[in-house]
Amino acid sequence: MMMNGGGATEIENLRVGVDVGGTKIEAVLTDAAGAILASGRRTARKGGNEVVEDVAAIVRQVAGMRFGDVRSVGIGIPGLVHRDTGQVENVVNLGIEKLELGGRASGVLGLPVWVDNDVNAAALGAYGTLPERLRQGRMAFVNLGTGLAAGFVRAGLVERGDTGALGEIGHLPVDSNRVACKCGQRGCLETACSGGALRRMWPMADPPLPDILAKAAGGDAEAGRVLGILLHALADVVQIVAQGEDPSVIVIGGGVSRVGSPLLDALRGELRRRESSSGFIAGLRLTERLRLADPSIPIGALGASLIAC
Repeated sequence: MMMNGGGATEIENLRVGVDVGGTKIEAVLTDAAGAILASGRRTARKGGNEVVEDVAAIVRQVAGMRFGDVRSVGIGIPGLVHRDTGQVENVVNLGIEKLELGGRASGVLGLPVWVDNDVNAAALGAYGTLPERLRQGRMAFVNLGTGLAAGFVRAGLVERGDTGALGEIGHLPVDSNRVACKCGQRGCLETACSGGALRRMWPMADPPLPDILAKAAGGDAEAGRVLGILLHALADVVQIVAQGEDPSVIVIGGGVSRVGSPLLDALRGELRRRESSSGFIAGLRLTERLRLADPSIPIGALGASLIAC
């Protein structure tokens, strides 16, 4: 706490953001301006009771002695999220069919708790890390994690659509390889362009993408084939996002993107090949819109803190 000149106590407006994933939970303590003051991580456990316990524990961990100054908590989590109630459904990797996460976490912590989809939270976190000059228009965030999805932010606000399905690009059945998807369709982009897809196509390394890139650069035909599938699908994603939503910036994030510049360079190469045969695609200036999320910043947790009112 801080003391003002008159000696009265001024309560700091601190918030905690929590990013709940299938294998880990990250959290940050932020100030009113969104600056990260502290961060923490713990292993995720399956089950609704366990998730509530782990969220409460990591909130207290990152807040430490300043817990009394925390005004609210935001949580980003996969699955179907009912933002008005804080209920989440079908969090498959954590074994949750239905959980009153917001209400239960609020009851344990004694604080207001806001819950949103994890990709929306990460999109808001990515937006917050952009230079001011890039925050003037709409930003698209493409999350290359275990699955594939996108989030959209304009003027600091997440765009959601009418039903909450905005950004579910991973289940557009347009990939020519026609691989069966867990959603029941075939040819979903997620089956060619995600961490799960890469592990299926390249099970000999974990994480697979660095090994694929290195071997493809060395002339390995199979690595080149797998990389070609990934890049074709990822370029399709960029086109779909650009032509459907027309954002000024497209940020690539998620676990797969942590390989960094080699992925971005390869993607730009694929897009340039498309530009060379299409004046229309060249006019979209797609390569100029692309950015990588900063892997040193826990954007999921940061964005979760920003959804907390």
